[in-house]
Amino acid sequence: MLASNRRRPTRQGLRRRLNDSAGRLRSSAVPIIQCALAAGLAWWVAKDLVGHAQPFFAPIAAVVSLGLGLGARLRRSVELVCGVTVGIGVGDLIVSQIGSGPWQIALVVSIAMGTAVALNSGPIFAMQAGNSAVLVATLLPPGGAGGAERMVDALVGGLTGVAVVAMIPTHPVRRARRHAADILATASEVLRKVEAGLVENNPKPIDDALRQARATQSAIDSMRTQIKGGREVSTISPLYWNSRRRLVILTAAADPIDNAMRNIRVLARRSLTLVRDDEILDIRLVQRFTELADAVDVLREMVLAEPGEQPDQAEAARVLRSVAKKLKPELIEGAGVSATVVFAQLRSLTVDLLQAAGLKRISAIATLPPTVEHPGYEPED
Repeated sequence: MLASNRRRPTRQGLRRRLNDSAGRLRSSAVPIIQCALAAGLAWWVAKDLVGHAQPFFAPIAAVVSLGLGLGARLRRSVELVCGVTVGIGVGDLIVSQIGSGPWQIALVVSIAMGTAVALNSGPIFAMQAGNSAVLVATLLPPGGAGGAERMVDALVGGLTGVAVVAMIPTHPVRRARRHAADILATASEVLRKVEAGLVENNPKPIDDALRQARATQSAIDSMRTQIKGGREVSTISPLYWNSRRRLVILTAAADPIDNAMRNIRVLARRSLTLVRDDEILDIRLVQRFTELADAVDVLREMVLAEPGEQPDQAEAARVLRSVAKKLKPELIEGAGVSATVVFAQLRSLTVDLLQAAGLKRISAIATLPPTVEHPGYEPED
């Protein structure tokens, strides 16, 4: 009986790991197909169309320029071609004079990478320069037409990678909005946990909420990367030119969502201090947490909605405005320092969320009831 109880969590854990692996494969399926197709096409173009006997740099360049993620592929392709050019040029020049060996390899790599860094290059530029120099110094004979051919192969590979992105693009909006929706779901959950801790005068839910809020930075970074990659896809792929407007909206919402999570972290931290200090808080102010969490849920649904579906930006802004109008200074009359900061953070957070719903900052601030003491208090975590 005991052995059976021990095995069950193990099977559940294995099932969970398998599900996680399947999820990762599904999310990476298109990039993997892109890399595989680009590598094969690059080899075919360089060998059969251009006429190079062993164009191994072409598939390498195609895969490196694509990678497994979105973002800056055009720039990476340029960096890769330039890196290959520098590495091959330095390798051919030096190895042809001093030969090949351990110290020659070290010298060639240091000069190639140093040259790339001196040119103010990106990381791919410098690393590809070093890799190319190693290949020239160890496997490939310098001089002759080899250097020029390898530069052409790198160019073929980079351009093939870009062409594959245009032919088989990942959706430029779907991943970015999914990340944004996940962040907003976390924001809503954190607000509800903080509200529960304030009602119960219990620091534990608030402490859990603070840790959860602080763990969102990687998701925010991923959202920005996906938006950047989406802009690139919508630029080079005619299939998604009609997605540009949605990307503009999502791009405009990225900074407000990031700022909102920063303010939520400060809000949770100060609420924790408030509970630990046993400071009194107006119950009406506590109710604003739930109302704001409900409004964040509407904002999340807006992010996930297809064009023409509800809720749209106008609906999300309407719900947020109704919360903003209730954040009146009377909620902190006679309150202590922590309560005053919590109130200010709620107002600042509401401004961020209104901007995520499409309002200009000045318009978002104008929705709040005026307060003389704290007109624009916005500390960040």
